[in-house]
Amino acid sequence: MIGVIDYGASNIRSVANALKHLGADMKLATRPAEIARAEKLILPGVGAFRPGMERLQQQGFVEFLLDSANKSVPILGICLGMQFLLESSEEDGFFEGLGLIPGKCVRFQIEGKVPHMGWNQLEHDGSNPIMRGIPTVNSYAYFVHSFHATAIPDSCVIATTEYGYPYPSIIGRENIFGAQFHPEKSQQVGLRLLKNFCDL
Repeated sequence: MIGVIDYGASNIRSVANALKHLGADMKLATRPAEIARAEKLILPGVGAFRPGMERLQQQGFVEFLLDSANKSVPILGICLGMQFLLESSEEDGFFEGLGLIPGKCVRFQIEGKVPHMGWNQLEHDGSNPIMRGIPTVNSYAYFVHSFHATAIPDSCVIATTEYGYPYPSIIGRENIFGAQFHPEKSQQVGLRLLKNFCDL
């Protein structure tokens, strides 16, 4: 069973529907006890970093996620959920994340429009299992975000995307993965990434 963490993120129903489309056995949970036996976890997210982390803490999910990570349970963070996986964010000052992947979250420093919104390309070499079956050229995903990951070790960068400059758009470390884009809105590329995660 795949546990989908429900802390009030607005995209959670779309994620659940995408998983159902794939035939995945999934369960939405507002408390850790509801998904204590989950074989994999998905942490969706839309919104601001600080209130999101505070809600995770209030619902008991911070300790649960850290404990699950230590038990080698595969975890996928989506959009804001990916940013939670990092050590910290500079959004609304400084706030600590889960620290499951080294790095931090910073605002785009570009002349162009922020947030980065719309379809953009994933650059990857196809070597990571989470990218199986996703073409290394002309693979596009749907993004909506003003902050991005930085200071990520090269070994943890699975894919990059360019918006003013290249930044990590898919990251991973052992059993922990993060996608800055919205797989549930990214058509075949997004569904394939979710399927690959389900099949890990």
